[in-house]
Amino acid sequence: MTRLAVVLFNLGGPDSLAAVRPFLFNLFRDPAIIQLPAIARYPLAALISTTRNRTAQANYALMGDRSPLLPETQAQAEALEAELKAQGMVDARVFIAMRYWKPFAAETARAVAAFAPDEIVLLPLYPQFSTTTTGSSVQDWFAAYKGPGRTRTVCCYPDAPGLAAAHAAEIRKVWEAAGRPTNVRLLFSAHGLPQQVVDAGDPYQAQVEATAAAVAALLPELTDWRVCYQSRVGRLKWLEPSTETAILTAGEDGKGVIVSPIAFVSEHVETLVELDREYAELARHHGVEPYLRARTPGVQPAFVAALAQAVTAALPRAGAAPHGAWRCPATHGKCLCREGSPA
Repeated sequence: MTRLAVVLFNLGGPDSLAAVRPFLFNLFRDPAIIQLPAIARYPLAALISTTRNRTAQANYALMGDRSPLLPETQAQAEALEAELKAQGMVDARVFIAMRYWKPFAAETARAVAAFAPDEIVLLPLYPQFSTTTTGSSVQDWFAAYKGPGRTRTVCCYPDAPGLAAAHAAEIRKVWEAAGRPTNVRLLFSAHGLPQQVVDAGDPYQAQVEATAAAVAALLPELTDWRVCYQSRVGRLKWLEPSTETAILTAGEDGKGVIVSPIAFVSEHVETLVELDREYAELARHHGVEPYLRARTPGVQPAFVAALAQAVTAALPRAGAAPHGAWRCPATHGKCLCREGSPA
């Protein structure tokens, strides 16, 4: 039997309040996040992680003093492994490599090498490619992995039918639970990026919009929808409109909102605190009702099936390529499918 290793990439999150500052330091020292020479980037990362530590700790305290991202990702890994084995891949194992907290790529690389796979598929839990997420994780992996196996990468899957179906099901669930309100606007909220990153060829914005369009096509009752961006930090110009502005604009238009975290596939601080608490309070304060928030795809069967399809579709080919119909145009040349990849 062919031994298959699937490596799921994700951001990672602190597993205790004491881990918050080193997690933030790891995040901000990444040259994909702060594009400065190491001599300037490292002190800046130390400063940011120190000044933001208390606020970030307060947010993680609301979630039980730790990020839920690892257990959520573990559940997805177990579901994917079970799905692959159900399809006859009995020697398939799914591993997790986090970018900024444990398990780091180096630890996972040792585990994969010990498994001695014949085939490896790198599969990001970022459906939309960005140099700051998948690009950084892939580079980190190839620096760490020295074991056997023929590797290929799924660089993105923004319009995969199973991903769209999973998001649509969660939106419909919360909408129907609220009594199917008609005077609502659907807001697809994605984590933001500095505008200069996108202007340099990062395909993230275009891929977020592709995911939103694919989901909206499955929800004919909710024709009023917008894409917006959350989690801005720093002084640079970020993608617009912000989620905060989009919520306030809906209120000015006399509408409530359903917020769908379109670039997230599992729950973490940006959904459980930023969306569920901070933006919900903003909506209440400004009379934006109802304020509804759809869950992330998690371990929905449609989403797990989409991940399994991405793996099986990648096996016959080499290199890096999208799963689904999406292809990056030349103006979005930073994607691995256009730049080329060691996978």
